[in-house]
Amino acid sequence: MERIVFLDSDTLIADLHLPRFAHQWESHPATSPHEVASRLADATIAITNKVALRRETLERLPKLKMIAVAATGTDHVDLAFCKERGIVVSNIRNYSVHTVPEHVFMMLLALRRNLFAFHSDIRGGEWQKARQFCLFTHPVQDLYGSTLGIFGHGAIGKAVAGIARAFGMQVLIAEHKGVSDVRPGYTEFNEVLERSDAITLHLPLNDATRNMIGEAEFQRMKQSVLLINTARGGLVDEKALHHALTSGRIAGAGFDVLSKEPPLEGNPLLEIDLPNFILTPHIAWSGRSAMQTLADQLIDNIESFVAGNPVNRVA
Repeated sequence: MERIVFLDSDTLIADLHLPRFAHQWESHPATSPHEVASRLADATIAITNKVALRRETLERLPKLKMIAVAATGTDHVDLAFCKERGIVVSNIRNYSVHTVPEHVFMMLLALRRNLFAFHSDIRGGEWQKARQFCLFTHPVQDLYGSTLGIFGHGAIGKAVAGIARAFGMQVLIAEHKGVSDVRPGYTEFNEVLERSDAITLHLPLNDATRNMIGEAEFQRMKQSVLLINTARGGLVDEKALHHALTSGRIAGAGFDVLSKEPPLEGNPLLEIDLPNFILTPHIAWSGRSAMQTLADQLIDNIESFVAGNPVNRVA
């Protein structure tokens, strides 16, 4: 009989239909690092959204056969160790292809049209004192005719590109950083930085992408550019972003992610109180229909593993 332990069930708001095979189910709203090993001591299947499963913990879990990640990103799981030990790791695919792109364009539209700056002006009485019917205190830019650079062309990146083209935007798909052999349909990394009016990130976090956008990359961007990140906080050097925003090096940014979440010890981006910076608490993925799709796929992954046909494997 399989023993399944969900380490952080409060990260998922959905109707979770339990597996149809014989099993024991144990669910914890949250799990701190020092509790992981004891809670998984007899588990054969672990479910984690963001609870880290590193080598030093996994070495203490000889019964563990599968890790079902309740997310797409797997940077919190030691995949190399899992491959060594034969632990199957499955993740969730394509569940957020509508909700994340909608969040991207919510941010793009708000920043491009200076929504929060105008809202602040009204609260400050500027419109009420105006001598005419409208207020021209901030520039209003359209998405139509502008250029969107997309870094990461998986399911979400493709969905973002489709919406962008519907708005009448030109889309550039960035090639990997440092690659000289550019694939058909892609544009060289630095050229995308230089030509884009807005940039959106849809990449996993790994050694190749960590701090992919830093001071040098900001210097290549237009001063009028907007930077959107709904992927992983570690893709961008946060100190460099803080400087780029507060110095006016870029026009604005919308972030749904930080390098450490929750930001218990603070973060330089939390200090920014500007109408051209939007920070949301890692919720782009959390549309209710998206979370239900995630929950259903999570159980499908587990049932497929137990049936001897693992799907959505990353290890």
